[in-house]
Amino acid sequence: MPPTIVARTPPVRVTPGMANLPLRPPVTFAELRPPSEYREFMVLSEDSATSAAVVTPPEQASARWSTQGIRPQDAFAVWREMISSTFVPLAATPPRRDAFRASIDHSGGPDLQLSTVRADAHQIRRTNELIDRADDAYLMATVQVTGRSRVEQDGREIELVPGSMVFCDSTRPFGFTFADPFEQLVVQMPRTVLQARSGLSDRATQRATAVRLDPTGPISVITGFMSSLASASLRDPDNAAVLGQHALGLIGAALAMAGGDGPSEPDAHELARARVLEYLRANFVDPRLDADSVAHACHMSRRSLFRLFADAPLSLADELRRIRVDHACQLVRARPALPVADVAAASGFASETQLYRAFRTVLGMTLTAYRAGLSPRPMADRRQ
Repeated sequence: MPPTIVARTPPVRVTPGMANLPLRPPVTFAELRPPSEYREFMVLSEDSATSAAVVTPPEQASARWSTQGIRPQDAFAVWREMISSTFVPLAATPPRRDAFRASIDHSGGPDLQLSTVRADAHQIRRTNELIDRADDAYLMATVQVTGRSRVEQDGREIELVPGSMVFCDSTRPFGFTFADPFEQLVVQMPRTVLQARSGLSDRATQRATAVRLDPTGPISVITGFMSSLASASLRDPDNAAVLGQHALGLIGAALAMAGGDGPSEPDAHELARARVLEYLRANFVDPRLDADSVAHACHMSRRSLFRLFADAPLSLADELRRIRVDHACQLVRARPALPVADVAAASGFASETQLYRAFRTVLGMTLTAYRAGLSPRPMADRRQ
């Protein structure tokens, strides 16, 4: 039977959160301690690959790691170090001794971490020994993208199929068995944060672990949103963070469903609000876009539309204004000499005056100052 390798390094904490831009990886690669016989490993960044004895990537919004370039005899040992630093300390057992291939695409912060995992067959376990040495408690929502996996926790055992989701709690033993190559999306959050969003007690949360949520109804909407968010976080972390503020509410709704409760009214609002924001991002270029057209396109009344944003950090108008300003900023960064009129038209503003006002409202500075490279201050809740 292949030996079981147990992680010996605690997970590295990261300070910024999804709500506070930019997103950052949860681990500094220089903090990893590979086995003594191992000499180098490879970190894949957005632009190029770097190979060195100890690699520290620059501060960036996302991190990509792969076993590519690692000696076959060392690949699984380094993989064990990576998953234990990215998630929680885990024991890992390779099913066979031939070459092992795996990769992780990661983004996030302490309140929400998104990791796309691709790997060959193996087994991982969260043991009592590892739990006793841990100080933090996390819930992990795992979405099976390709392949199948067997999940065990709290005396329950299920099989994940593509599109299905399951929750696991890091404070109790659990295990994953992958008989074949697979791809998963893992969304990891502090248990206290997610329980606050879902309203579930510790007992109800325990009932929600190792319960398979099939890809039907609201779950398909939630898993699709999380997959899109993970992809967007790698391509455009600044704009993805705008979506990230809705992720905890959606995952909280899924946790409530797994625990035997339907989504509460605020969670249903999160689903509807995400649908409205998706429509705004797809149609913001139209300067005639207003509440009536948005409500009609999203199949709701104008009154219901405004209710969706009554308890949100930003109003409907603020959300649309910020989306347009974000796009204008991208244009200015890409083409600094582009005339103001062209920037306004391409960003959905009816006039240059609207563009200037939006910049002062959203960024607290003028377009001229932004062009000069000054750092904007975060947008406050302007409705107050």
